[in-house]
Amino acid sequence: METISKYSKFVPYLYFLAVIALWFTDVNQSNGLTAYPILLFGIPFLWQIIKPNKKLNFSLGITFVCLSSYLILAYLSDALNIISVSNQAKQFMVYGGIFVVANFVMALWMIRNSLKRSF
Repeated sequence: METISKYSKFVPYLYFLAVIALWFTDVNQSNGLTAYPILLFGIPFLWQIIKPNKKLNFSLGITFVCLSSYLILAYLSDALNIISVSNQAKQFMVYGGIFVVANFVMALWMIRNSLKRSF
């Protein structure tokens, strides 16, 4: 049980690294070399895994809570304005909703970790 609690603080960073890796893979297949700057987004998350910093952790958490809140509002406004929805659109909305909620939860988890470390 101690190992789970020891490594659970890395889950949000690994999640965002996985999202960045998937985003890079998708863009790299279609655009080639222009996708490599996407990998720069992973540097703060790798830094938090290698050498944690309370201020960086808190600022990453706040930034992604704000972005995730915006994504939630955009997702809800998109979901409420669609009148006739095909099966493919429903499937996309489900996956998009899961992604948006997961981003929000991981951002809150990062803030919780930074607050837990500071007290």
